[in-house]
Amino acid sequence: MTGKPGRTAKGGAQTSAGDLLDLVRSGRAVTRGALQQMTGLSRATVGQRLDRLFRAGWLREGAGGPVDSPLGGRPAITLEFDGSHAVVLAADLDTRHARAALLTLTGEILAERAGALVVEDGPEVVLDGLARWFAELLTETGHAPEAVCGIGLGVPGPVDSETGRVVQPPMMSGWDGYDIRGRLSRAFSEHAGTGTRAGTSTGTSTSLAPAPVPVFVDNDANLMAYGEQRTGYQDCRAFVLVKVSTGIGAGVVVDGALYRGVDGGAGDLGHIRVGTEALCRCGSYGCLAAVASGGAVARRLTQAGVPAASGSDVRDLLAAGHPEAAALAREAGRQVGDVLATVVTLLNPGVLMIAGDLAGTPFLTGVRELLYQRALPRSTAHLDVLTARLGERAGLIGAGALVVEHLYAPERVEERLTALGV
Repeated sequence: MTGKPGRTAKGGAQTSAGDLLDLVRSGRAVTRGALQQMTGLSRATVGQRLDRLFRAGWLREGAGGPVDSPLGGRPAITLEFDGSHAVVLAADLDTRHARAALLTLTGEILAERAGALVVEDGPEVVLDGLARWFAELLTETGHAPEAVCGIGLGVPGPVDSETGRVVQPPMMSGWDGYDIRGRLSRAFSEHAGTGTRAGTSTGTSTSLAPAPVPVFVDNDANLMAYGEQRTGYQDCRAFVLVKVSTGIGAGVVVDGALYRGVDGGAGDLGHIRVGTEALCRCGSYGCLAAVASGGAVARRLTQAGVPAASGSDVRDLLAAGHPEAAALAREAGRQVGDVLATVVTLLNPGVLMIAGDLAGTPFLTGVRELLYQRALPRSTAHLDVLTARLGERAGLIGAGALVVEHLYAPERVEERLTALGV
């Protein structure tokens, strides 16, 4: 999780320690001299602001860089973001199961856990279960609760990013408007016990009163898209990931940032009407998810005498090479591809990635058949259509990245440094 391209630092005294950290994290300036050149700040001012970042444990010195001067001299000492001073907890919640992980600030998964958690059991039960997993992951890796700087959570529904609350989620009965952030933070504190927030990696703790661990919530497809784009396609200016599991949703990353719409509803492909009479879980008829999701394919298999209760059962049948499952998955792909022709024409992405239970050759073949048939050649000339590369870890990595990019954004670094007393 390297720093994303942020605002360009401007010269003068207004360039903050957060701007310097952003330049180092993004790799745009990794020596003191380069920071002076890019910001216009004096050597003394750069040194003062870097000193705060060193005392917080957020920066460290790396190896010497090349000697730029033709007269020789000592190599410039490089600066690095120190990803060891804190850790991140992340969870990816599906309708009937979940995954949780402990990650470094640079996106490495240190430990993870997966198991059954049913969203219909309600937020109290599910969030308490996730918090218990988090505490177990900390114990397993030997990390103190105070080392956790934030928690990221992906959920299978539309999320208002300002409040972290789901908004009229078709597959999350009992969750509408629920305070997920507050409940998960309290549950984590109850299971893990929290004291002062981690401020340094030098063994010195800050004398702050116990503070709630910040929690960040987003749609699961959004976080999968963010994780995939950040780790493998950072140069792609328009990136779309479509998750096809129990439902169908899409995550869109434009110029390195998630596109969520005005209240988190962007990417809800599953509820586009496609002209059928099938009843959807949202209560409407004719939604794409009612005919082409993993749940829809599972129902059709069951009607054909092949028991399948969910998209994950379809995934297992596809992995085993079941011919009827493959045929239905290909047909579902054609139906989704028909809708994606409009999406591709509208957004003109460079990458269209298929993820979720149905992601595989039969479904992808169906998508390509209708997509290339219906979309204008101009819209697909520079388009890569492929399956997810991070698999079930994409949402976890995206959730971790979301936490880090928020907490270490230039505009938040100053207030965090002040809170740490440096």
